[in-house]
Amino acid sequence: MSKKSNSSFVLDFEKPLITLLQEIDKLEQSSSKDERQEVKLSINGLKEQFFELRERIYSNLEPHQRLQIARHPERPYTLDFVKDLGTNWIELHGDRSGHDDGAIVGGLLELEPGLTVVVVGNEKGRGIKEKQRCNFGMPQPSGYKKALRLFKHAENFGLPIITLIDTPGAYPGLEAEANGQSGAIAVNIQEMTNLKVPVIAIITGEGGSGGALALAVANRVLMLEHAVYSVISPEGCAAILWRTREKSADAANALKITSNDLLNLKLIDEIIPEAQGGAHNNYSQTSANIKKSILSHLGILLKMSPEELKEEKMNKFRNYGAFSE
Repeated sequence: MSKKSNSSFVLDFEKPLITLLQEIDKLEQSSSKDERQEVKLSINGLKEQFFELRERIYSNLEPHQRLQIARHPERPYTLDFVKDLGTNWIELHGDRSGHDDGAIVGGLLELEPGLTVVVVGNEKGRGIKEKQRCNFGMPQPSGYKKALRLFKHAENFGLPIITLIDTPGAYPGLEAEANGQSGAIAVNIQEMTNLKVPVIAIITGEGGSGGALALAVANRVLMLEHAVYSVISPEGCAAILWRTREKSADAANALKITSNDLLNLKLIDEIIPEAQGGAHNNYSQTSANIKKSILSHLGILLKMSPEELKEEKMNKFRNYGAFSE
């Protein structure tokens, strides 16, 4: 039942669980002095109640609550996943134009003995200084150029590409726009479409707008259970439609941002289950689920020719969209 860290950060709908945990902790502390059987039975009963309540809460979440989980400050980021996904991680830096955007990290990872992949993903950082260095996970043009360099490196050496996406979106600042933010995103989308190596994109947290799509043009697009993927943030949508952010929960419902919604719309290929209570509760279990899914899809994609990979990906995105009258 323990979390990955000892942070006191608690989401509103998690408060009943925390209350139960506190009761369990009190009883466990007293049980060290009181060996009576009824105390142990009370502890076991509360633990069963905790697990049942957690399962009930997490299986009936509203879209805006899933968004809170996707933004949880303890949620694992790319460098956290890399530690559990494989071995011999070698991070590669820079866009070869003098910049190294901390919001995007990438490098070589031995996923299995004899199977090396290129991993590219977003990094939000821990602590205020690191978050500032990573720009809170919002890449600038140099970040997308860095990602593109790594994509081309993977293609040159025939290596599969894994992208781990968790960003509110591309950085909207004046400097980023002046340096060609939209153009950098467009180039990435175009170049990813033409890549002739297997590409698997995984939305691990927030998949925000074009900033996420610049890493998500892939043969397989997967999502973690509590991740979200949308053209605009619910807050941004609410501000435009209702002129108030207080309607963000309504916007989250309308936008269809959850993994279940997107799977039903055939915009993603698979939902990867998270550890019970969310990925922030158990990094290693969530990483194990991700790795299992990656290996399953690579087993199919690695048998395809470069032209087949490109053609399948082109057809996949051409078929996006559904209409009803």
